[in-house]
Amino acid sequence: MKSLAIPREIALGIVPILLLLGVWQAIVSFGYAPPALLPPPTLVFTRLAQQLGGSDFLSQGSATLLRLFVGFSIAVIFGVGIGLAAAVNRSVGAVVRPIVRVLAPVPKVALYPALLLLLGFDHASKIALVAADAVFPILLSTFYGASMVEQKLIWSALAAGTPPRQILYKVVLPAAMPSILTGCRIGLVISCIVVFLAEMISSTDGLGYLLVRSARSFQTVDMFVPLISISLLGLTLNGLLYGVRKVLLRGFPDA
Repeated sequence: MKSLAIPREIALGIVPILLLLGVWQAIVSFGYAPPALLPPPTLVFTRLAQQLGGSDFLSQGSATLLRLFVGFSIAVIFGVGIGLAAAVNRSVGAVVRPIVRVLAPVPKVALYPALLLLLGFDHASKIALVAADAVFPILLSTFYGASMVEQKLIWSALAAGTPPRQILYKVVLPAAMPSILTGCRIGLVISCIVVFLAEMISSTDGLGYLLVRSARSFQTVDMFVPLISISLLGLTLNGLLYGVRKVLLRGFPDA
């Protein structure tokens, strides 16, 4: 039964994507949008296949991946670290909670001009923006997961001889792992969006820059290629993180 559930879930996930592509193709085919402004998906995917092996596309994609992975990694380190510290230490929690409540609702892209002035127009400002946007869902998920750990688990570990200093790593962190990984998946999606947006606003390379460059020269087909690319990238990375989650949470009933 379990082996049949996975293909069924995949099929249910593919159907809406196929419907969306069908609607896109129908809009163009029936003349509701001119192909010069909205190229058909077949043409876009054909152009994507042509560009995938090109040196220009690979170098632009590599720049996006670098900013995405470094920014997301920083967000994971700080989000998990601060979230755990705030959950297990009341003093740290008292300091962190009001800061999160004030900063979490702020659209981080509003800080991008300041980051450009401080860090320049190269990788650093974009990495900082990705990290600033992705850190909050990871931090909040970590804090929530660690705060919900039952006290009985801690008492049992102490009674079994676990040193108090190791409780955080041997009890709290494993118990909070499902919530942490959920926050990481949300942060990863946010990272894909933010790095693309940052490259559109100010960059000389990356997938976002490719879109802006194509739009300025009215190459609409090439303009849609980076959009499809970042979407496929996010889908692939989310699938990989889901696989990692399945492996790490093998002992959990809902994994």
